[in-house]
Amino acid sequence: MADPRPDSAASIAAAFAGADAKARDALHFLHFTSPSTGKVAESNSTERLTKDLRRAIFNRMVEQRLDSTFAALADPTRRGMLATLAKGERSIGELAEPYRMSFAGAAKHVGVLERAGLIERRKAGRQQLCRLKAEPLAEAEAWLKQWHQFWSASLDRLEALLAEEQERAE
Repeated sequence: MADPRPDSAASIAAAFAGADAKARDALHFLHFTSPSTGKVAESNSTERLTKDLRRAIFNRMVEQRLDSTFAALADPTRRGMLATLAKGERSIGELAEPYRMSFAGAAKHVGVLERAGLIERRKAGRQQLCRLKAEPLAEAEAWLKQWHQFWSASLDRLEALLAEEQERAE
């Protein structure tokens, strides 16, 4: 029996089946069908976890980079530091200044940003200078863009259906 919950694999697969080809291609890494039977995998089935190995390895790397990018962006202090770095290279002390935090506290935030690949750190004498690296932000934007396209198309279809419904009511 299929899982009736709206977030079940069957429900999501049905929603994607109705999506246009461009949206399905953008979300190719989501597998809701069994590779052996071609049917929608049940929520308690291990078949829903089966993925093409080459695709799975690539997507784990992308997912880990995205996870660390979004985790770093989750803190408002780090987002502020990135906004400051967008104006140019700054020392850790300069990054800490607007937040009234210690050098050690700022260095921890900088470490999170550095591990996420969002900044580069270099030593210049006694100072540690930080510079913004935009590549991970571009990856995050591309990931968000695919969801924007999906939801825009879904909302456009909903708007058309509501307009039809309203015309019938009149």
